[in-house]
Amino acid sequence: MRVVLDGTGFDPVTESQVVGHVRRALERGEGGRIVTPNVDILRQARDSAAVRDLLCGADLVVADGMPLVWASRLARTPVPERVAGSSLIWSLSAGVADDGRSVFLIGGEPDEGANGAERAASRLAVACPGLRIAGCLSPAYGFERRPAELEAVCREVVEAKPDLVYVGLGFPKQEWVISALADYLPFTWFLGCGAAINFVAGDARRAPAWMQRTGLEWVHRLAGEPRRMARRYLGHDAPYAMRLLLGAMVGRVR
Repeated sequence: MRVVLDGTGFDPVTESQVVGHVRRALERGEGGRIVTPNVDILRQARDSAAVRDLLCGADLVVADGMPLVWASRLARTPVPERVAGSSLIWSLSAGVADDGRSVFLIGGEPDEGANGAERAASRLAVACPGLRIAGCLSPAYGFERRPAELEAVCREVVEAKPDLVYVGLGFPKQEWVISALADYLPFTWFLGCGAAINFVAGDARRAPAWMQRTGLEWVHRLAGEPRRMARRYLGHDAPYAMRLLLGAMVGRVR
């Protein structure tokens, strides 16, 4: 049974359980979709039916954010741990590598030469012996708004027939692309993984482990991109997270 936080249901699973679920489903010939909502996405879901539909339609919804874990504990309906897309890209790759399965990467910096997706794919292949790289694309920014380019991306992925597709384009763009692909690849699993491909490629640095554990990863991101992230984190997400935690606490007392 899913744990409900502010109207969105989360699966109470660990990262290793997600990997096991995907491996077993692939063995049965079943595909699916994983979404990893954080505080910002949960805030959007509260205000947007379209965003709620993107989340509710997923096969696995996991909590990518310590405030969500804390709120679930305060409400006495805990999820066991944070499950971040930036971690799942490694653990899923290692798991499916043991089965000799293939992955396709979409995202990363669209550089000339070896683009971000190619650099990330190379690192995953080295770290996960047995993993097959079905393909990798770093589309130009805004490609999803240009029908011919979106169609070309989808065609290349569908023709590759991967077992698992990582789409790291940011929410909700990555979920739109996954929706465009899923009907054509019913035996494939999809993970919307945000900045994970950039992290794996080495084009961005993830926060230190202690900041991840203490819910301060957003501070690291804010320090790196203050102009772009200040309004989101300080103006929207931090107040929402406080309301979420207070609401869970009040609900527990009642």
